[in-house]
Amino acid sequence: MTHESRLYLDHAATTPLLPEALAAMEEGLVHWANPSSPHAEGRAARAALEDARRRIAAALDWDGEVLFTSGASEAIAIAATRAKVDRHIISPVEHDAVLRAMKDAQRLTVGPRGRVFGASLDNALRGEGRALVTIQSVNNETGVVQDFDLLAPLVREAKGLLFVDASQSAGKMKLPDADLIAISAHKLGGPPGIGALLVKDLTMLDASGGQEKGYRPGTENMPAALGFAAALEAPRMWLQRAADLRRELDRAIELAGGAVVAKEAQRIPTITSYAMPNVAQQAQLIQFDLAGISVSAGSACSSGTLKMSHVLEAMGWPVARSGGVVRVSFGPTITRKDIHRFVDCWKAISERAHSNAPTVGAAGA
Repeated sequence: MTHESRLYLDHAATTPLLPEALAAMEEGLVHWANPSSPHAEGRAARAALEDARRRIAAALDWDGEVLFTSGASEAIAIAATRAKVDRHIISPVEHDAVLRAMKDAQRLTVGPRGRVFGASLDNALRGEGRALVTIQSVNNETGVVQDFDLLAPLVREAKGLLFVDASQSAGKMKLPDADLIAISAHKLGGPPGIGALLVKDLTMLDASGGQEKGYRPGTENMPAALGFAAALEAPRMWLQRAADLRRELDRAIELAGGAVVAKEAQRIPTITSYAMPNVAQQAQLIQFDLAGISVSAGSACSSGTLKMSHVLEAMGWPVARSGGVVRVSFGPTITRKDIHRFVDCWKAISERAHSNAPTVGAAGA
């Protein structure tokens, strides 16, 4: 009997390190020195770090500042606590890192397609004081793309600051016209443990002292920065293939009786979520894993009790449907064979449930 290798369809969680990024990091480690040291080795490390910074800005077509962080979560925390604003406004479908950092923020509303209503933002901006408006470019659960052609001008007119979490879109889509942008290397084939806060004008932030022009203390991770730059510069021709395969997968899941989350919305090619009728999310995840397929949750499950995803709840999905949603996300190596394998497994799990056969993971549910 042949043994199939595992199929990794959880690139929205993290994408495996690209060969270009690994090679760049190895070179950086060979020549590692503290970039803040005044000697020749330190100056060489500083030159490499600054070169990586310039390359990242060029790859993203960003003409502002690039402040290195430990990842998108730290970039979000810096923007949340140090932007010179009076209040916070966020969309209700933001990543948990935003919800944690801005617990008291005013929340906007979204429609069934997961996109922020312009009227909701316009109304929120009428409040007192300058606002930091935080809206992700691409949702990490559904892949829905926000309409910044509509939203950004509203923030500008109100003299607010627009902060975008572009963790899922950087390197795959053009950056939106924002004042602050959070990005993460490991979401696009770079190393874990490094990200950046892109800042249009440093006067928008309170400084903290230390490295990164006084805005982020700590020794800079030069090897990771080199890997970050190399990952961003790697070709992305595979995105068109991913878009075609995602459409094919959407059709196959619907034909098999499933539902595509935010089907009518503009979505990035790399992320999609599906609802499987009458099969709990936890049972699906276990069965996919046993079949050698890595996917992830579209909602959270805690202590055996299904909790509705805050994203799906904001979009108006009923609790019964949200409980059976899983997320599928693509990377550079995705093929049509991979899609067929996932669909075959999805059908098998669904058919077992509808035939009333015991499902793996159902015991004790």
